[in-house]
Amino acid sequence: MKKNLVRCDFVNQGKELIPYHDEEWGIPVLDDDKLFEILSLGGQQAGISWLIVFKKREAYRKLFHQFNIKKVTAMKETELQEILTDASIIRNRNKINSIVHNAQRVLEIIKEFGSFNKYIWGFVDFKTIHHKYKRFHDIPATSSISDKMSADLKKLGFKFTGSIICYSFMQSAGLINDHSVKCFRYKELIK
Repeated sequence: MKKNLVRCDFVNQGKELIPYHDEEWGIPVLDDDKLFEILSLGGQQAGISWLIVFKKREAYRKLFHQFNIKKVTAMKETELQEILTDASIIRNRNKINSIVHNAQRVLEIIKEFGSFNKYIWGFVDFKTIHHKYKRFHDIPATSSISDKMSADLKKLGFKFTGSIICYSFMQSAGLINDHSVKCFRYKELIK
């Protein structure tokens, strides 16, 4: 962890977010399983803070086979019932079921587009959009692109993929660079 650097304001929510901010958030993700993980965890965040989900991320990874898409689609109802009793995650039946349901939709996308990556990155013409926000609070919750992504995912049958979740997903997966212009990561990601 780099010290004495200007970072985005959201790291003030908890020191656990500093390595995530410095090493993951906003870095372009091309791996299908990783993209699926980010989208799945975003869906778990619906109605609660990201910090809560983030603290449970390792538990989700363990319970959902490191978000291996094929393994998640093969999960049986008995396994999901057992997961619902595990206090290490958010035990919301609809959110848990959505992970398996969405994995099945991702496989359908892979069959059609060749990869989830090609489908997702198509929304930004296959290159990161670099915004120029001065403060984290200036960043909108949605955009016309997240609206379009959400509508398309919903049309394909995805769950927990509203525009706010899609915008957050785009930030995390590096489709957009929403680090504040004063943040040390902003300049690094433009290079």
